Amino acid sequence: MAKTDQKVINFRIVIDQPVVGVPYSLQARDESPLDAKSSRAGEPLLFDFQVRTGPGPTLLGDQVRREGPVRRFVYIRIGQLAGDPASPWARRMKIDIHDIGTDLLDDAATSGGVIETTVIGTAKDGTPSCATVRPTGRRIAGP
Repeated sequence: MAKTDQKVINFRIVIDQPVVGVPYSLQARDESPLDAKSSRAGEPLLFDFQVRTGPGPTLLGDQVRREGPVRRFVYIRIGQLAGDPASPWARRMKIDIHDIGTDLLDDAATSGGVIETTVIGTAKDGTPSCATVRPTGRRIAGP
């Protein structure tokens, strides 16, 4: 796909209710952690990145992973995988982005807004959420 057919859209993952003191980070293309952050008092953690979109829509970018012909997602690394070798956890969250509607993608591209996806960072047992984590909200936030 030619770069002229692509639009750059700003994305933000919000980890609401993260486990206090545990590092979370985006996963880079080479699978290393990026921009590890920890919550001091349960405040949300924010991770910003860009995605290129094209017809289809096709979603591309350094943080975008693929599974099969359609599924696209972003990994959030947790604990040891986020760079803390002393953490008791070595987990990843998988957050789907292939299910974002074209209306929302187009609105974000046109307005310059950020597609903000919120997920819960703590599982029911009090440990960090992991595996596929369903968004609790998705909206366009201001630029």
